[in-house]
Formats: sequence, C-alpha cells, structure tokens
Amino acid sequence: MALTQAFRETVYERAQRDAGFRKALLMEAMNASLRGDWETGKAVLRDVVNATIGFERLAAELEKPSKSLHRMLGPKGNPNTANFFAILRVLQKSVGVKLTVKAA
Repeated sequence: MALTQAFRETVYERAQRDAGFRKALLMEAMNASLRGDWETGKAVLRDVVNATIGFERLAAELEKPSKSLHRMLGPKGNPNTANFFAILRVLQKSVGVKLTVKAA
C-alpha cells in the first residue's frame, strides 16, 4: 500500500519537533531489517532520511549520488551491507543515537 502525501508530511512534521520520534523511527528501521523484513526496514529508513537530513545531505556525507541512495532505499533497491551501514552511521549521528545489537 502506497503512503499518502499527508502521511509523509505528518511523519516529517512530527520528526521535526520530537527527538524521541526520530530515534524510534531509526530503531524501527533497524529492527525491521534485523527481523528480515527488508521492505519495511528500507521504507522506514527512507522516512528517517526524508524527515531528518534529506537525501542531498546524506549523499554529500557519503560521497555518493543522491539518485543512487534513492534507488538503494527504494522498493526494488538492494543496498549492499557496506552502504546500509554507512547510511545508518550517518543517520545515527544526525538523530543523536547510538544503536547497539543485543542477543535475546
């Protein structure tokens, strides 16, 4: 199901004013990815990028074209592990969180 423009705007507006929400979004992207729900992980990661630093700044930080990043995190995208964790590193810094993985 495609997200509506209004939903994207709501996520963006909430992320702009709520640091806890930004952190929760980033954690959900990582948790979904670790659960093997790659589609949800990429979709939420796209939301985090759009709601925080944007693709242009992410591209500058990673020294990669923004179009490539859009494709990687798009519905048919498949970022390699190095790119995924590079994106995650930049977003952690931007959001102000350090994610760790613990065995359950």
